Amino acid sequence: MPDQPYEPERAIAGTGMGGTMDLGASEAATLEKVPGGPEGTGPAGRPRSLWSDAWRDLRRNPVFVVSALVIVFLVFISLWPSAIASGSPLKCDLAKAQDGPGPGAPFGYDGQGCNVYTRTVYGARTSVTVGVCATAGVAVIGAVLGALAGWFGGLWDSVLSRITDIFFAIPVVLGGLVLLSVVTSNTVWPVIGFMVLLGWPQISRIARGSVITAKQNDYVQAARALGASDMRILLRHIAPNAVAPVIVVATIALGTYISLEATLSYLGVGLKPPSVSWGIDISAASPYIRNAPHALLWPSGALAVTVLAFIMLGDAVRDALDPKLR
Repeated sequence: MPDQPYEPERAIAGTGMGGTMDLGASEAATLEKVPGGPEGTGPAGRPRSLWSDAWRDLRRNPVFVVSALVIVFLVFISLWPSAIASGSPLKCDLAKAQDGPGPGAPFGYDGQGCNVYTRTVYGARTSVTVGVCATAGVAVIGAVLGALAGWFGGLWDSVLSRITDIFFAIPVVLGGLVLLSVVTSNTVWPVIGFMVLLGWPQISRIARGSVITAKQNDYVQAARALGASDMRILLRHIAPNAVAPVIVVATIALGTYISLEATLSYLGVGLKPPSVSWGIDISAASPYIRNAPHALLWPSGALAVTVLAFIMLGDAVRDALDPKLR
């Protein structure tokens, strides 16, 4: 093939597959201006990151869209329950006990004459608060301890591994019955503290494995050879590449913490009246399941939908962040 003369107007652009191809100057300029570029590239023809690819896949996933809409609605009614429910959830009329749906009470009344609809709406605040705060605490503590154990190894890793084994051996519900039975506070914080106490080992183990895998990559060895400190390598190089599994597990665990709060409240060791909780309402409605099934149906349904929404969201995030599933 004859040699082609050098043409200054020719540009070199990456193919995205590790090679190069010749493009005319006008074509190269067009590639730089068109958002998205060729397949696998982002704006200006740069390769897309894991996060941009994940967000692109999530937007096209109907499971993510539906679950996200449900969660946004739950957060909205948690912040402003009075926007869709008038009256107080603590206002009860024994004359209306176990009555069915009627004007102002589309879900009917429970055994104490309380408006089931109002209590169901206000109960979302407790569930979302417990789920979000417990997940945040578990994620922060577990991720930090797990990352340090995975990075430094040695004695620190051995001690932390044995501590997590001890916590894994404690049954969650039994631990809640023992620890929360002596608590007299009627707020959500003892319940959140208990969940963080027993929940961080799971996140810690996930973070430890992710850090051990990430620190073996070439870019970490290069940063270390250039004299980067351990903290800089952890924060700038390892954390962005090891945080994906932690986010997935934490998202799924959020729904688990909501159901755990309802379980503990149902057993009488979580939240207690006059607090408003789906677990409390389910417990109070259980004796009247034959005469007033609606009092049990609606808080149970709200709890099931909430937990399912967070689990579906976690599954969608896992599929988007796992390169092996692409």
